[in-house]
Amino acid sequence: MTQRTYRTAIVGTGGIAGAHARAVRAAGDRAHLVAAVDVDVDRARAFAAEWGVPRSFASLGELLLEEEVDVVHVCTPPRLHARLALDCLAAGVTALVEKPPALSLAEMDELVAAERRSAAHVATVFQHRFGSAAVRLRRMAAAGELGRPLLATCATQWYRDDAYFAVPWRGSWENEGGGPTMGHGIHQFDLLFSVLGPWREVTAVAARQARPTQTEDVSMALVTFDNGAVASIVNSVVSPRETSVLRFDYERATVEVEHLYGYTDADWTVTPAPGQDGVASRWTAAGATETVSGHDGQLAAVYDALDAGDPPPVTLADAHRTMEFIAALYASAFTGERVRCGQIPPEFTQRMDGTGAPWSAVSAP
Repeated sequence: MTQRTYRTAIVGTGGIAGAHARAVRAAGDRAHLVAAVDVDVDRARAFAAEWGVPRSFASLGELLLEEEVDVVHVCTPPRLHARLALDCLAAGVTALVEKPPALSLAEMDELVAAERRSAAHVATVFQHRFGSAAVRLRRMAAAGELGRPLLATCATQWYRDDAYFAVPWRGSWENEGGGPTMGHGIHQFDLLFSVLGPWREVTAVAARQARPTQTEDVSMALVTFDNGAVASIVNSVVSPRETSVLRFDYERATVEVEHLYGYTDADWTVTPAPGQDGVASRWTAAGATETVSGHDGQLAAVYDALDAGDPPPVTLADAHRTMEFIAALYASAFTGERVRCGQIPPEFTQRMDGTGAPWSAVSAP
């Protein structure tokens, strides 16, 4: 397989853009970062100067008119993600979009339809899928080495103070599409789904406990999967001791990871069931790495797929499963009903808060 060199650009030069620029640089000759785009032109120029990027623009439209690019990294606030990805598809340019890829299932459907009409693709940044330990877990699970999956727990318990939500686009349904379910825990439960496969049914609660937001600041869900496994999922931005934890209980072993914003192999443990010591030895046989689960690994996988002429990961079909879970969680939390995959109430396909959060009629705390 011949490796190409991809001309890339970053749209939105806020905090996460640096991680994308570092990943492009780490790719070496596989990619050149040729442009930076931001509505704040001074910020775009400063970013371009910092990373040695030759050109800067005030809009994606200007970039697409004046530069030939292969991949655009969409790093703007969430409300712009789907619109910018659609513009990329119309221009035949592949978009690598930060999470969430859209604010609703209706927007996801627009992206799917546009991708079918385009030679380009949309991939969502879910970098935790690409750490070596997660790849190993999926491989061993698929080979049956761990036995049946029985139980999983997934917790993203982070802390964001009131000042964090003072940024105008944070904490609103219109700009973020949701609270920690949509913007924080999404990485962890996306990794959960990549391991356990399709989910079947959700029973959930969501609450606004402390933050001055339109959205929830805590959510919890009980989830069943097509393979019979059951899981609990917690998402929070009110937890002073921050942690990100995943635990998978299989017939033959418990596999766990605890980290915060990115893991290495050292953050994972395997506890074999009695008489199943071979599971642990097979886990360690591959050897540990110090590579953090991050943008570098996903970007390399994106380039590999494009070199092979394949859709880059994480595909819209994969991301749709995660986004539909979010819609189901909110629908269950706000209606008090169980929600099954493929049976999202119509109002929750248009907006994640459906007809409105239960607390929307009262003032923020």
